[in-house]
Amino acid sequence: MFSYRLIRSRRRTLALEITKSCEVVVRAPMRCAQHTVDAFVAAHEDWVRVHLAAQARRASAPPPPTQEEIAALKKKAREILPEKVAFYAQEMGLTPTGVKITAARTRYGSCSGKNSLCFSCFLMNAPEPAIDLVVVHELCHIRHKNHGPQFYALLGSILPDYKERKKLLTMDK
Repeated sequence: MFSYRLIRSRRRTLALEITKSCEVVVRAPMRCAQHTVDAFVAAHEDWVRVHLAAQARRASAPPPPTQEEIAALKKKAREILPEKVAFYAQEMGLTPTGVKITAARTRYGSCSGKNSLCFSCFLMNAPEPAIDLVVVHELCHIRHKNHGPQFYALLGSILPDYKERKKLLTMDK
């Protein structure tokens, strides 16, 4: 069992809460017997453990980047990515219709149906071989709009070590 803070109020039901500081709070009606509260907590012990662990992970995560940090990453991306896109596009004989830099947090890059490439500024936190992988990956989508065998054949022809490079990518935002 674990410790919890009991808050009694003029409510009608029992409730459990996990705070941002990983404290378990039980809210109970004024006249609810202590053994009823204890039984309620015991019945929800698995739920509490799962949610305490999840909250502990969130609490230990680094703080989100500030607007200034995002602006600096975007500036760096605007300096580096267009040159890389131009280099690999020429090598591959492809022409993207544009290059855009965003603060996307779920993916490093994308290629639109109109062949415009979009990159997350958070890609700048990755090692250079991984940055090259994302650039080439998105350029490959100009020719192959899926992740089929032809897509990977093209990717492998430009970056034979693409599988090792992919291991360098983690979404640290």
